[in-house]
Formats: sequence, C-alpha cells, structure tokens
Amino acid sequence: MIVEEVTRPRRFLLVEDDDDHAEIVIRTLKKEKSQKNIDRVLDGVEALQYLRGDGSFRGIALPDVILLDLKLPKMDGHEVLAKIKTDEKLLLIPVIVLTTSDAEVDRVRAYRLHANSYLVKPLDAEQFNNMVQDMSLYWGIWNRSPQSA
Repeated sequence: MIVEEVTRPRRFLLVEDDDDHAEIVIRTLKKEKSQKNIDRVLDGVEALQYLRGDGSFRGIALPDVILLDLKLPKMDGHEVLAKIKTDEKLLLIPVIVLTTSDAEVDRVRAYRLHANSYLVKPLDAEQFNNMVQDMSLYWGIWNRSPQSA
C-alpha cells in the first residue's frame, strides 16, 4: 500500500521552558523529511496567547500538533490542556504531553483531560532524539487529523 505524502508542512507548537529539551526537539523535527514549521513558547500563559492569536501572536496559523510539557511556569501543562480541550476552536488539535514526569497521577490526569498521547522524555539524549523522530513520523506524516482542526 502506498501512502500519499503530506502536501503541506505540518506546524508544531512546542510548549517547553527547558532550553536543552527544546533544542533537541526542534533540531530533530527540522531534520525529518517532511518540512515542518516549529514555533516555541516558554510557559502556559504564552501558549494560550499563541493559540488564541492574542497580542504579538495575532495572525499566526493554528498548529497541527501541540507538544506540551507539564512542568511550566505561570500555568502548568495540565491547566493548559484543560483549556485547550474545552475550547471549541482548539479541541481537535492533537496534544502530545512531552514531559519528564512518569508519575501515574500525571498520566491519568492528562488522559482524563483528553491528551492524545503521553511521552516521557528519556534521560539519555540519543534515546530522546529517537523518540522525537518516531513521534515526528507518526504525528507529522502518518496521522490524519480532521481538516477542521
């Protein structure tokens, strides 16, 4: 079976306050075959401003996929996820929780808030890179979201 290539670049929003983690994710996503647009914000408040097109984010297209850390300044990732999944304009955008927390309580809460995936960042940089590559293939190429997302 032949799978049709994605005809337009996918847009990712990375919500990540850790510069080292962000660098790995951005560098790996940009290396993948399908060209991707990657925007980064540093905290939960800024993530919602971006998604709602407030202030300096006016006119920016919505992302195809949101990569959301849980441990964020100003507003944690669970709060951001809850707001995304209760906003009619945003709720169909896949949200991948990308976090260092492997705590059962965090996983359960994220899935109850309708996270689409929950990935724990490996401590090893090479494993982290490999995980981001796999995630990029799935969410950036293979997955098909509704066009209204």
